[in-house]
Amino acid sequence: MSVTIAKNAGFCFGVSRAVELVEQAAQSGKKVATLGPIIHNMEVVNELKERGCRSIESIDELSDGETLVIRSHGVKKSIIDELDSKNIDYKDATCPFVKKIHRIVSQANPETDVVLVAGNPEHPEVEGIISNCKGDFYTFNNEEELDKILDIIPEKNYKQVKVAAQTTFDTKEWKKSVKKIKKVCTNAKIFDTICSATSVRQSEADLIAAQSDFMIVIGDRHSSNTGKLFNICKRRCPDTVLIETAGELDLSKVRSAKQIGVTAGASTPARIIKEVLDTMSEE
Repeated sequence: MSVTIAKNAGFCFGVSRAVELVEQAAQSGKKVATLGPIIHNMEVVNELKERGCRSIESIDELSDGETLVIRSHGVKKSIIDELDSKNIDYKDATCPFVKKIHRIVSQANPETDVVLVAGNPEHPEVEGIISNCKGDFYTFNNEEELDKILDIIPEKNYKQVKVAAQTTFDTKEWKKSVKKIKKVCTNAKIFDTICSATSVRQSEADLIAAQSDFMIVIGDRHSSNTGKLFNICKRRCPDTVLIETAGELDLSKVRSAKQIGVTAGASTPARIIKEVLDTMSEE
């Protein structure tokens, strides 16, 4: 049996920064709350909960003296505006790469421009992005959805088309989308906003999966980037599994595999990755 472990697996910069902000606030003696889970990994969320950090769904749930931390995915602009207007104490852990997209879309002219965002409109990151659009916008998750939008664009006669992507969008899907957009919208201004760490992580996972007969993706099932890693690996290696902890590992598959590949999502702590590798080593 041979095991190949992705070098680019586990916490990315934005996730590490968000978790550190919460831990620093808690260590300073403050009562801390996060608006939604700080990252998409319930193992980490539960660990922080044990340290006194709770997750809330609404600003109205905040207690007196409690510090709010904005999660790494960011939130809708209306929420930030409300926090500022009410002078609520908060720390913004939104990933800087996500903040950059907020600035890009907010600068589109609402009278003449249209914004296209590649990503899942129900994901909190995309919800935050489109909330910063001042004019028309459309979202797409694949070529089929993009085609429908591109049929509308010429009819609207926009002067400028601006295109950005969710930081964890599938890089191969993005390249296909950009090629198609350039053909239809010759005036399109395209911003490659997929996080560089995401691109590297996806490329590496694709390469490892192509060389494996059993591929393990470690991460939370609610994590967008983990889900995309799973889909990328599954295309290359049919026997690909997504597990959240070492306890979910099918040891019979580990024993029978000749070449095993391992990668992990950007919200997966090193501790969980190590536990999975240790469990495999014992076999």
